[in-house]
Amino acid sequence: MVRPHNPSLSGKDPKSHEHGGNVFAVARMLGVAPEQILDFSASINPLGMAPGVRDALVRCLDRLVHYPDKGADELRERIAQYHGVSTAEIAVASGSTELIHLLPRVVGGKKGLIVAPAFAEYAEALESSGWEIDYLTLSSADNFALPLPLLWEKLGEGVDMVFICNPGNPTGALLPLREIEAVVELCREHGAFLVLDEAFMDFCEEESAKYLVRQSPRAVLLRSMTKFFAIPGLRLGYAIAAPQMVEAIAALQDPWSVNTAAQVAGVASLDDADYCLRTREYVDAERERLAEGLASIAGLSVFSSRANYLLVEICDGRSASEIRERLMPEGVLVRDCGNFEGLDGRFFRVAVRLREENERLLELLRKA
Repeated sequence: MVRPHNPSLSGKDPKSHEHGGNVFAVARMLGVAPEQILDFSASINPLGMAPGVRDALVRCLDRLVHYPDKGADELRERIAQYHGVSTAEIAVASGSTELIHLLPRVVGGKKGLIVAPAFAEYAEALESSGWEIDYLTLSSADNFALPLPLLWEKLGEGVDMVFICNPGNPTGALLPLREIEAVVELCREHGAFLVLDEAFMDFCEEESAKYLVRQSPRAVLLRSMTKFFAIPGLRLGYAIAAPQMVEAIAALQDPWSVNTAAQVAGVASLDDADYCLRTREYVDAERERLAEGLASIAGLSVFSSRANYLLVEICDGRSASEIRERLMPEGVLVRDCGNFEGLDGRFFRVAVRLREENERLLELLRKA
């Protein structure tokens, strides 16, 4: 059951851009090694890096005496092959966050629209470039469906750029391709530039809108190698866009934006098709098991997800911050979603981890 919004539970600072995955600070606070923390707040592939990545990184150590390949040509070629697009349509970066912060400068404009709840960096990027920000806030009451008529109204008010994440973060809700096609057309009609963030689409690759977006000169599709390929510490992401947009992004990037180790790890990750298949099968099965376990706990309601995380609503009057504080001394972190636009203190997000780790989370939540 979904309760009405209660501002007293929100605890949201509109200027807060906190992220999950602050495992080092928590480990220091608890006086333990970071490896002893079960971090459900950051949504990283539970299987870890692809098996060949470690060996590839060791073999590349001698390359570190040279500057990185400035154009990341081998990596761009491998990404293009992976997606069936041309190398000219690929821009690589130090994480998709770098691209998010570059795009307001590349595109130019005054007003951005964010489909919320959403990744905090969209607002941070627009704010730092001096843009006005508006939100189209999706409702938990209808599982965060996108109301296209309302999007039409918002675009009609004059919007230069639209940010949409699919699957949604932190909701996990997936917009079907037919709706993304409608979004692309609506943005085209209103002259708005579309930023479609598919940071978690590797978990359901068949739903990607890359072939829709690449046909539009006023759109870009973002992908992250942090989540699915489990290399957040190396910072690697990329964009799929029209060649002229790729060139415009490259013109504003810092020199050697993507380091040698990240480039090597990216190539090795994409070369392992079996790892990609095993990841999707494991996460699909374990996400369903974890969702059933969470839904069986009194006072919790779980939202359907196509990513490697689940959004949970607390329906018994307690707050996510209370749950987070109860779990932290046990070395378990969850993502309090109270600072996401459109959510409040009733919501938290948990990553899908290995089965025994998920069971540990469920055990602690039953006690809490």
